[in-house]
Amino acid sequence: MTLNTFKRHVRESVKNLGRNGWMTFASASAVTVTLLLVGVFFAVMFNINYFAKKVENDVEIRVHIELTADRQAKDALRRQIEAIPNVKDVRYSSKDEELKRLIKSMGEEGAAFRLFEQQNPLSDVYVVKAARPQDTVKIAKQIETLPYVHKVNYGQGTVEKLFDVLKVMRNVGLVLIAGLLFTAMFLISNTIKITIFARRREIEIMRLVGATNGFIRWPFFLEGLWLGVLGSIVPITALAVVYYNVYHVYEHQFALQLFELLPFSPFIWQLSALLLAIGAVIGVWGSVMSVRKFLKV
Repeated sequence: MTLNTFKRHVRESVKNLGRNGWMTFASASAVTVTLLLVGVFFAVMFNINYFAKKVENDVEIRVHIELTADRQAKDALRRQIEAIPNVKDVRYSSKDEELKRLIKSMGEEGAAFRLFEQQNPLSDVYVVKAARPQDTVKIAKQIETLPYVHKVNYGQGTVEKLFDVLKVMRNVGLVLIAGLLFTAMFLISNTIKITIFARRREIEIMRLVGATNGFIRWPFFLEGLWLGVLGSIVPITALAVVYYNVYHVYEHQFALQLFELLPFSPFIWQLSALLLAIGAVIGVWGSVMSVRKFLKV
């Protein structure tokens, strides 16, 4: 295809959008409504996934060392823990640091524990992080078998349930997103089919005068692209405005509830690019499939 031919297709596609104003509006509206639903769901799922990752990354294994262990035994234990597959980090926390942590975590009631500063009954601790949070339980079980390990604490029972819930949430989210995208493609494709059906005489005339299939398809290909782009403008704008207000006005409330939203930037720009790409792809796909299958061009 020459550059002049491509320019001609671009001009024709833009003109056709104006000539078929109501059908253009209907198609773009279908894209708008569908992408708005997709965008809201994406925003919710991405934030849930962000929260889930933060929760998973906060999971750690606290290895309480036997009080009888000397420095050499502690160093040997550390090397054994580090040698376990998928262990990402091992940090030493002395019993004095553990007492300070306990006092701080108890708030005003923690002052009572200052009585133990002279004779600290707590154990030294190794804080272990897994490379993959899902390996936490397996690593904890292996550490329990090592010498000079008094107790291993990783939130047994709670952690397993947490990972199961997060896994279900992610799987359900993926299924719903796939279903929503399929529905979007179906609705938009049918709307574009109606648009093309209304112009079937135009296509028949082009074929009668010898236009090739590619020559006929290109304007519709570009029209689908423009419809997808036009239909994505309103969802992108609406989501950006709403998310900006939610993030900046209510950010402190979410923080108090231990739920942190994805930062407005770059998240909203990434979401906008994703919706724009989805709108363009769906618009083009709807046009191409409608011309090829519905009108048998």
